[in-house]
Amino acid sequence: MLHLTVLLLFLLSLTFPSTDASVFGGEPGFYGDDATGYGPVFEDQPVETIYPEESPEAKITMSCRARANPPATYQWRLNSRSIDLDGDNHYTQVGGDLVISNPIKNKHVGNYSCVATNDYGTVVSREAGVRFGYLDFFSSEEREAVHVKEGQGAVLLCAPPPHYPHELSFRWILNEFPIFITLDKRRFVSQTTGNLYISKVDLSDSGNYSCFVSSASIAKSVFSKFIPLVPLTERPIRKYPADIKVKFPDTYALVGQNVTMECFALGNPIPQIRWKKMNGELPSNHDVSMAGAHLHLYNVQYEDEGTYECEALNSKGKDWHRARVSVEAFPEWTESINSTEKDISSDYTMSCVASGKPKPHVQWLKNSYHYPLSSQASGWQLLFSALTFKDSGMYQCIAENRHGVIYANAELRVIACAPTFEHNPVKWRILGAKNGRVVIECKPKAAPKPSFSWSKGTELLFNSTRVLIWEDGSLEILNVTEADEGRYTCFAENNRGKANSTGSLSITEATKITLAPSNADVTVGESTHMQCAASHDSTLDITFVWTLDAHSIDFDREGSHYERVGDLTNTQLKHSGRYTCTAQTPVDNVTASANLVVRGPPGSPGGVRVEEIRDKSVRLIWSRGTDNHSPISKYTIQCRDSFSQEDWRDATTSPPDVEGNAESATVVDLFPWTEYEFRVIATNTLGTGDPSSPSPKVTTLEAVPVVAPSDIGGGGGTSRELTITWTPVQPQYYYGRNFGYIIAFKPRDGYEWRKVTVADPGAKHYVHKDPSILASTEFEVKVKAFNSKGEGPYSLMAVIYSAQDVPSKAPTSVGARALSATEAIVWWLPVTQHTVEGYQVRYWRKAEDSETSSQRVVVSSRENQTRLDNMRPDSHYLIEVKAYNAAGYGPPSQHLQIYTKKAPPSRPPKIISKKLKGTSVNIAWEHVEPLANESTIDGYKVGTVLQMHGSL
Repeated sequence: MLHLTVLLLFLLSLTFPSTDASVFGGEPGFYGDDATGYGPVFEDQPVETIYPEESPEAKITMSCRARANPPATYQWRLNSRSIDLDGDNHYTQVGGDLVISNPIKNKHVGNYSCVATNDYGTVVSREAGVRFGYLDFFSSEEREAVHVKEGQGAVLLCAPPPHYPHELSFRWILNEFPIFITLDKRRFVSQTTGNLYISKVDLSDSGNYSCFVSSASIAKSVFSKFIPLVPLTERPIRKYPADIKVKFPDTYALVGQNVTMECFALGNPIPQIRWKKMNGELPSNHDVSMAGAHLHLYNVQYEDEGTYECEALNSKGKDWHRARVSVEAFPEWTESINSTEKDISSDYTMSCVASGKPKPHVQWLKNSYHYPLSSQASGWQLLFSALTFKDSGMYQCIAENRHGVIYANAELRVIACAPTFEHNPVKWRILGAKNGRVVIECKPKAAPKPSFSWSKGTELLFNSTRVLIWEDGSLEILNVTEADEGRYTCFAENNRGKANSTGSLSITEATKITLAPSNADVTVGESTHMQCAASHDSTLDITFVWTLDAHSIDFDREGSHYERVGDLTNTQLKHSGRYTCTAQTPVDNVTASANLVVRGPPGSPGGVRVEEIRDKSVRLIWSRGTDNHSPISKYTIQCRDSFSQEDWRDATTSPPDVEGNAESATVVDLFPWTEYEFRVIATNTLGTGDPSSPSPKVTTLEAVPVVAPSDIGGGGGTSRELTITWTPVQPQYYYGRNFGYIIAFKPRDGYEWRKVTVADPGAKHYVHKDPSILASTEFEVKVKAFNSKGEGPYSLMAVIYSAQDVPSKAPTSVGARALSATEAIVWWLPVTQHTVEGYQVRYWRKAEDSETSSQRVVVSSRENQTRLDNMRPDSHYLIEVKAYNAAGYGPPSQHLQIYTKKAPPSRPPKIISKKLKGTSVNIAWEHVEPLANESTIDGYKVGTVLQMHGSL
């Protein structure tokens, strides 16, 4: 073995007499093919770890594994300081993994990194944090009850206990676990604070509430002490304007992430939530959920940045909130470093470029240590001049901004070796086409770069007008003939040695196009034919390749249009262009081209935008699309509004016909204060093209309303009221913000109109209360609309009547009689007033029931008696009768008392004998004694059941 080693060193010294001896020491230098290993490449790196403080598994494992030859050794760092495995018995290393047993919070929290090393260099992994996760229990103190009036909003505070990490999910329990409240447009739970918001409290909300908090990271949930919610009855229930209580803050979002914004308002009626982006449209990747309380932006991009507004609206008023979404980005490589071999003494630039927002800053590592940024380093680049073996090693480029860190790893290997053609000799047989160009490659492995020379046979070649030796060693010969056939040898030499390789050149007949394709002009749907033929050397195979505008034609995919024989059927606009036929052999190729013009309907116009926006018109501008070889004759303008999102309709323009040379038009007869989008369609003599992309949405200016409410009517109601009804104006006719109604009314014989304003655009009626209004008085009424720009015309006038008075008399001569244990009949003398519409009979048990829980029967004014059912046996009942009409109930009659009968016997008679005599039966039974609460027996009823027996 010793002799072998000495011999190897001797041979090396003979081959490379000038090599510095230090190369064989600790510096990683490489000679020829001796360097078969490689530096560490990470396959598994540590990841961010949250260790639950209550975890039953008392250990943390940080993973690290690298591919390397020879295998890597590993070391770990905590907060950039090496970990002494012998000095802390909590640490053990298994392979490359670090195991922390019985971790201690104030000792083992921090940022860990793994260092992998072998003979070729060292790399350090990304840093990964170890944090301890916890979720404390809620305080055991009782929570105070929340008292709120019916119709008002309520907020129940969650106040989650101390916890880590910060991400929690929230739900609320009602009365007992696991009954969770259902969220809807009236109830909302903020996933930011955990608070429960109820926009309008109902009596049904009464109960005990508990905040249920979950941490997915540590798989733990806790819930608070119950909070009693006590709604207070208030009549009438007051209404309150929308008041936003959940407001999303200014938010930073990362490109590619999803963002959720919260907005919720209290108010009665329940407010409607609307979202919009200021100075633009909501992104196409948005979604609204939770009855409008959540706005989701998915896969956020830079163009989604901006100010977003949440508007809460009800009939009493509106509120709004705005905040900004700023979009930034995690670092991402746009140019990275790769492992490479470079010749000794050569120059080299190592570059890495990262995008991100904020712009990342860069640092370099060599073998896990910071690389000094001297004159060799320039920000994103490391510049090497005259590489030495000391420059070999593992390099890492690290880009970092406030959102994260990325690593790029590469091995730089500086090599030195004599030229060798072992793996890449000169091609042994080279073919060249007569009168063509031949390039014979010469690419030996060598470091430093060798010098090159060529010979043909024994003749040394030099650069001339036909022969050129390239810098990379390749030999180029122009206009070759049969005289150029022969053996060619490439010689390569550097300061480490020299080598050569030989190949043979043969000359073949050149390929020539004999039938070229011709120009053609067709209409969409027609067919055409393109031919191509060529002559070639008979010893070679030939193939034909067709391209359209330099793109290869896929005959398998386009088989419905193209045939290999040259036919093109059912032509489409996309088939227009320059067709090239290439005839190619293994030696050469020739081409011939022809143009195909396909005429058809025009393409879609582009750049549609809106200018000069008025209340009923806009000016539309666009850019001409392709005419597809047939002049555009006219344009059609289409529009759709926010009330018919799916329906495009032809718009009215001025002038009515838009000529084919136009690039703008005025659209008229639009609705004021309406959101529109427009598109343009071009037409020529061959047909109508596809529509343009829709324009950005615009809203026409406001105008005074011109449509009045319809179906004016009313009447009825309670005493001293005038009820006016109408059919509301459709939203497209609002023509402006702050839309509402003005109601005018006066007695038929009066002169002065009284006017009131209703601010709710969806209102359908108005009730005017006035103690001085006489019953059944004739009134004239009319209604008109208004908005922020002014008042519209009145509707047609209608005649209605004020409410009647309630009946003033009570029914008399009220009588009643029990029919059974559960039924009775009651009668009375009718009230003689003509306004009576019917009667209500109430009945209840005197001792057991309250008057408010009485049973009721309603009959028309034509009736003066009714049956009462579902009564209790043997009970003392009170009965009263009232007359009623649309204005309400009149005074009750005097209370009438009756007793229902006792219940019938509950036990059946026992039959003691049965005797059949001819057609008669004698039956005997025992007498039944009624119980104390049962009625006396008046007699017995005998029934028979006939049974038939027989067979088929």
